[in-house]
Amino acid sequence: MNLHVPQTEEARTEAIELMGVKNNLCTPRNGEPIIAAIQDFITASYLLSSKDRFYNRKAFANICMYMVDGNMQIDLPLPAILKPQRLWTGKQIFNAVPAKAPDMCPNDGWLVIRGSEIMCGLMDKSTVGSGKKDSVFYVILRDYGPDEAVQAMNRLAKLCARWLANQGFSIGINDVLPGANLRGEKDKLVEQAYNECDALILEFKEGKLEKQAGCDEEVTLENKVQGILSNVRDKVGDICMRELSKNNSPLIMANSGSKGSKINVSQMVACVGQQVISGKRVPDGFQDRSLPHFPKNSKQPPSKGFVRNSFYSGLSPTEFLFHAISGREGLVDTAVKTAETGYMSRRLMKSLEDLSASYDYTVRTSSSGVVQFQYGGDNLDPVAMEGNAQPVNFNRTFYHCENITFSNADKGLLPYEVVSLCDKNRSTRKCNPRQRPNRQSP
Repeated sequence: MNLHVPQTEEARTEAIELMGVKNNLCTPRNGEPIIAAIQDFITASYLLSSKDRFYNRKAFANICMYMVDGNMQIDLPLPAILKPQRLWTGKQIFNAVPAKAPDMCPNDGWLVIRGSEIMCGLMDKSTVGSGKKDSVFYVILRDYGPDEAVQAMNRLAKLCARWLANQGFSIGINDVLPGANLRGEKDKLVEQAYNECDALILEFKEGKLEKQAGCDEEVTLENKVQGILSNVRDKVGDICMRELSKNNSPLIMANSGSKGSKINVSQMVACVGQQVISGKRVPDGFQDRSLPHFPKNSKQPPSKGFVRNSFYSGLSPTEFLFHAISGREGLVDTAVKTAETGYMSRRLMKSLEDLSASYDYTVRTSSSGVVQFQYGGDNLDPVAMEGNAQPVNFNRTFYHCENITFSNADKGLLPYEVVSLCDKNRSTRKCNPRQRPNRQSP
């Protein structure tokens, strides 16, 4: 590996400004933040900001000191509960994470932060994670600069890592143990789906199956059966989400967005579901059947890759093989796509490596040939665009201006005072806006 060491002050300054981490928090692709909280940090933020987190003064002050190194003074906010005991909420801990900002606008209508205080809502992937321009760190970056955003990220990282180490967060076999009601509902739904599939297969064999537009009988049968079986997994997954406790560790990770999804949870607890290979059910690998364990020409769900067991209950040998086939396809796709996209990106970069944006706003080659008269056709830098495909997020800017200029100490105006103030402003104008001024000829 080569090591490049900038020697002069000019080179060092240029390297820091162009390649410094704090100056590359957003991607040039679309301006979304790419450096943000992940995994454990999101889980800890989600748990800390839950409604059922209360701490006394000693515990609250101790947690607040997690985010600093002992060289910073933190003014504790007033406790949320005064009687019978003074208690602080977990949400109040996040008041010290950002710099003391006058305002941050509502995010998605449910997380509300005013004057650096969380009024309601949870801190999850959409608020402290990457990939969204409504996240807390992105708002701090745009309103107060990269230094404040980096400081807030450092505080959150220290707080979450130290708090989660003391609190503890683990997953065990009890977290994926299905209840009796869930097992009964799952068996009922699976048997009902099997009966529907048997009825469709019977219609297909008798030639009574109504064909879909642009499909023959066999394709129509596959589409309908696949729709029924995928619907089973979704329904069982919904029941699983309702049955699990709110303190269930896999469910917490799925809800907060730190790792996994609700489908992963339902596969562990309830039902793995239909295995798909190249967008279809498992094809015939042997003569007229997928495996020699099934009758020839069988189109029943178990013989075509439907796994009714969960990872907790354990897969049968045929289900295990179908799942391994589907998993291998994913691995091969990943390996092939990585090589193809990498080579494609390399060729693209080699063809564009001599382009540069000039001081006259044109994009030129190394021989001064003009490629574009304006960068991107509109002269907009994606990194600096606040809104989605918009240079400025006017709604958030308006909320920000409104809240930093509003003061509860200001005297409210009565209706007649508003009218007199408007009349006074109108009288001081040079001309009435409703009438065009008389223009005198020179």
